Amino acid sequence: MTHEEPVPLIKEFINAALGRKAKDLVILDVRELTSFTDLFMICSGKSNRQVMAIAEHIRRDMKEKGIAPLSVEGLKDGQWVLLDYGHLLVHVFLDPVREFYDLEGFWSNAPRIAIEEYVDLSEITEESGAAES
Repeated sequence: MTHEEPVPLIKEFINAALGRKAKDLVILDVRELTSFTDLFMICSGKSNRQVMAIAEHIRRDMKEKGIAPLSVEGLKDGQWVLLDYGHLLVHVFLDPVREFYDLEGFWSNAPRIAIEEYVDLSEITEESGAAES
């Protein structure tokens, strides 16, 4: 890769989200816009149960790599789960909740990071849900 990785293990975060079929994955680079984090990773689930499964899968996968979130909010409700990894905030939304809060619109001046730079999306299938590492 010719670019500097903005957050260590970003590929692993992406694969963890896609491992539970997260929808509409977007990564926003907010380093120039705020001091509290570097990136937002935003994705959606179709149901409360899927939102919770995506968030738990990310947390479990990253824990296996020795990375624990600083905090987790919203896991019991499954509407909007926030996993705070310091330099990366992971937002897992239920579709209508994501649309209502519109973080992408609020942070529209933040550059988007193409996930295709980190994972081969052609390897993602309906059956697997995730790209091979």
